[in-house]
Order: sequence, then C-alpha cells, then structure tokens
Amino acid sequence: MDKDFKSGFITLVGRPNAGKSTFINQVLKQKVAIISDKPQTTRNKIQGIYNEDDAQMIFIDTPGIHKPHHELGKVLNKIALNAVKEVDIVLFMISGNESLGTGNRMIIKQLEEVKNPVFLIINKIDIMNKEAVFQTINTYQKEFNFTEIIPISALTSENINTLLELIKKYLPIGPRYYPLNVVSDHPEHFIVCELIREKVLLKTREEIPHSVAVVIDDIKTNNNIIDVMATIIVERSSQKGILIGKGGKMLKDIGTLARRDIENLLGNKIYLELWVKVIDNWRNRQNLLNNFGYSEKDNY
Repeated sequence: MDKDFKSGFITLVGRPNAGKSTFINQVLKQKVAIISDKPQTTRNKIQGIYNEDDAQMIFIDTPGIHKPHHELGKVLNKIALNAVKEVDIVLFMISGNESLGTGNRMIIKQLEEVKNPVFLIINKIDIMNKEAVFQTINTYQKEFNFTEIIPISALTSENINTLLELIKKYLPIGPRYYPLNVVSDHPEHFIVCELIREKVLLKTREEIPHSVAVVIDDIKTNNNIIDVMATIIVERSSQKGILIGKGGKMLKDIGTLARRDIENLLGNKIYLELWVKVIDNWRNRQNLLNNFGYSEKDNY
C-alpha cells in the first residue's frame, strides 16, 4: 500500500431534498443516485466511488431523514442514522435557503455521538446572496462544533473541488478499496430499478406519491440486445390505472425515458418491458420491505 495514498468512507446525511443525490452525481460525473423534486426519493444507501491519483473517496448517500408515516419511513430513517456510525467523515448537508427547523435539530442531536469529523455542507448557494450564506453559517455554528463549514452548489459545482480537497485532508492513509473503473458498488439490477423509479416520479408528479417500488424480473442478453423485464409495484388499483395511462401511453413514456438512462449505464442497446402490479399496503409489510431491498440492517 502506498504510504501517501488516502481513502475512506464519507456519509451524507440531511433532510429530504437537501441535494445529496445531486452532489453525488455531480462529483462522479454520472448518475448513480436518482434525483427528484419529491422528498425521500433516495431509499437505499448509494455508494459512489470517486478516484484521484492519490485518494479514493467512497460516498454513501442516505435517505432523507423525515417524520415517518409508515414502516418504510421508519426503516429509511434508521438506514440514514446508522450510516454515520462507522465512517471516516460525515457530511451534514442542508438547503441553505431553508431555515433551521426541528428536522435538522434532530439530525444534529444524532451527530453529537459521532467521533470523526463532521462537515456542514450548505447547499444551493446559487440561489442565495452572501448575507444569507453568512447568516446560515452563524446560525448553525451555534448549534454544533462542525469540523468544517463549506457552502456549495451541487447544481452548478461551485466549491465542490474545494470540498473534495478538504475531505482528502481529513481522510486516513488507506488502500484503494475499488478498482479505478468502478463508480458504484451497487449491482446493476439495483441502479436499473432506481432509474425506472425516477421516471415514475418524474412523469406522475403528485398522483403517485411514494407508494412505488420497482422489481427486476429478469435481465438477459439476446443477440447483442439486453432484455430487461421489470415490475412497478403500487398500493392501489387507481394508481395502476394512472401509471398505465390511456392506451398505455404513460407506461410507454416512462419506459422510453428509463431506457435511455439504462442504455447509458449499460453501454448497450436494451429492450425494456414494464408491468404494473398492485400489492395492498406494501410499505407497512416488513417481509415485502425486505424483499424489495429496504432493510435497516444492510451494511456497506
């Protein structure tokens, strides 16, 4: 092992829509985490791997911490809060244009138990003036003794390189855990599911909230074309009707958008076939949460 090489695990925590997934995708210059303007779109810990000549940073994107209304929400909160315990650096990301509320105070309370460096990342400075940034820094400094405070814009990349240099400064000497060509340790099946779910959220807007899961039924290669069969799970028949749309148009549009991103991911032409299935109250059924990959016990 190179005695000057640094590596480590960095967890991002924060409220829904703080911009954690946008930040991960911006750093990696490709999509490994889904982005939506709806809260709680990230449901599993996403490991994005950023490589430099002298360092490797493994970023863990967590579900947005929120007040849960069902068993799925409770599991997502536990996944996020458990992810701060055994990492080298914690990045607490906030939307700088939002005031400090009970949700962020709850997260800060959890961070009091963290022994390793905790950075405050003030995101969305592209829509803030300098005075508002300074006021936000002052407010949060009174709440917690952060190791570093860095204002950024995940959308425009402003100050992201500065943040990466600061992260490197605090990382321990360590090995290159993943090969240079690996950007995520999640199986392709998982990322394909996430890309399909992202398009469902994009196209259905408020009609389909977060009662959607996606399951891959099969992926196989057929004459240089990758066949992907997937099922979209919803909780009510009315949601199934919305997803299929008149004459199947909605489901076709979702499939078209998802197929483009999946082809970019797999680097191959794909044939995508989607079905919609109703499973009543699946978000409150622990066996189904486990089957769909939402487990508070998963480790990185």
